[in-house]
Amino acid sequence: QVQLVESGGGLVQAGDSLRLSCVVSGRTFSRYAMGWFRQAPDKEREFVAGVMWNGGRKLYGDSVKGRFTVSRDNAKSTVYLQMNSLKPEDTAVYYCASDRLQFRAMVVGYGDQYDSWGQGTQVTVVG
Repeated sequence: QVQLVESGGGLVQAGDSLRLSCVVSGRTFSRYAMGWFRQAPDKEREFVAGVMWNGGRKLYGDSVKGRFTVSRDNAKSTVYLQMNSLKPEDTAVYYCASDRLQFRAMVVGYGDQYDSWGQGTQVTVVG
């Protein structure tokens, strides 16, 4: 059984930084691309960032380019999302997800291409 556990969310001021972490178990982490998505109240789920299985390629949503950085540590089965210069519009529940295919040669931003999801962590930006 695949499990993804996010952590690192919280309440911060605009302009602050946060780093989210997602630890994966029950799957050979290093074989799968990982993605971060978010969902704000009354809004559709949005792709935030993703990283290829070997870290070789990364993809970002337009709203976070230049502010967020995705990375992974395959030895720790962990994917990270460093979020800088946070804005109130970044407020959402953030989810990590694991690609449904092994060794995909690209990062995809469509949620239906990810088959395992974490429970989410709340990020609230005020000010």
